[in-house]
Amino acid sequence: MTDLETFRAETRAWLEANCPAEVRGGGHDEDAIWGGRNPSFKTPGHKLWMERMGAKGWTAPEWPSEYGGGGLSREQAKVLASELRRIGAQPALNSFGIWMLGPALLKFGTEEQKQRFLPEIVRGEIRWCQGYSEPGAGSDLAGLQTRAEDKGDHWIVNGQKVWTSYADKADWIFCLVRTDPEAPKHLGISFVLFDMATPGVSTKPITLISGKSPFCETFFDDVRVEKENLVGTLNRGWDVAKYLLAHERTMIGAMGEVRGGRPLGQVAVDSIGADEDGRLDDAMLRARIAELEVDGAAFRLALERVGDQVKAGQAHPAIASMLKYYGSELNKRRHELLMAAGGSDALEWESERSNHGGAARDWLRTKANSIEGGTSEIQLNIIAKHLLQLPGA
Repeated sequence: MTDLETFRAETRAWLEANCPAEVRGGGHDEDAIWGGRNPSFKTPGHKLWMERMGAKGWTAPEWPSEYGGGGLSREQAKVLASELRRIGAQPALNSFGIWMLGPALLKFGTEEQKQRFLPEIVRGEIRWCQGYSEPGAGSDLAGLQTRAEDKGDHWIVNGQKVWTSYADKADWIFCLVRTDPEAPKHLGISFVLFDMATPGVSTKPITLISGKSPFCETFFDDVRVEKENLVGTLNRGWDVAKYLLAHERTMIGAMGEVRGGRPLGQVAVDSIGADEDGRLDDAMLRARIAELEVDGAAFRLALERVGDQVKAGQAHPAIASMLKYYGSELNKRRHELLMAAGGSDALEWESERSNHGGAARDWLRTKANSIEGGTSEIQLNIIAKHLLQLPGA
């Protein structure tokens, strides 16, 4: 066998032996594994899954092994992903540290920062949130006003962030602050890290139409931030911010990729029934599900191709906007179809039978996909201007 075939066989055997039955088959938002200092797990199997994958470095398979990652090649990581899809395994760890901060630290962080934070991120021992948007600085992020006042060996931070996902559950925050109020708005911004347990940090959940509160307002009142937690160059945090935004948009777009869970067609058959040939007994819905599956397969291949381009240093900086836009639309379509496939049962809101309205609440949550990480309108503008180079864009 080739080295890659050997790796596939070994990976398959390891997953069969180590992936608990409880994490095979997907679930709702509340089933996700986030880790952190005070983690909660739906079952002991969910905890075991995170610990086993984290110990192997496979929560961040392509990160260097010296920082706790899997040290896998791009091709090996593809094999791992395909084997995880084969058994319907849910992600071993959902982590803004892996999706966003980690890549920024690998590029801009000091060796001390990498050694301090990256292994904990891989093992799920630290949970991060993102301090970017403010009440007066959303799409125009560079207009942020949260200030960090120089006090010699540390800063004192005052200000407010908004739409801070899971800030009330996070251990640390990666945050944009203004360190030079006299500089042009894209300059004078720095990228800092600090503990959410620091005195002066407080959060307030924002309830969404789904009835859940993944977003928060976050307030900083005379918060002390050590200067050793500056990532990148002082007053050049916008460079780090732009790099991280590309990873955030790719992460949001990747929600369009199906990972585990029961096939949509089977969900529909269970609710609507099958015809004499065993097919979903609704030709229109059957066609819409088939179209989504084809589009989803094409999108997965697009994600792989872009991943290869990124690894080779050939990816256009604006390609993340394309992935973010299309992945958001794909995820919204999937949940629209899940609602259609579930029939009237999918409209239940609080019963045990419907997992407390899981399908309806997840469907409503997807409406934010076209807003968070940069609105769809912003992404389309970027695509028109930088990818398609349309006149007047």
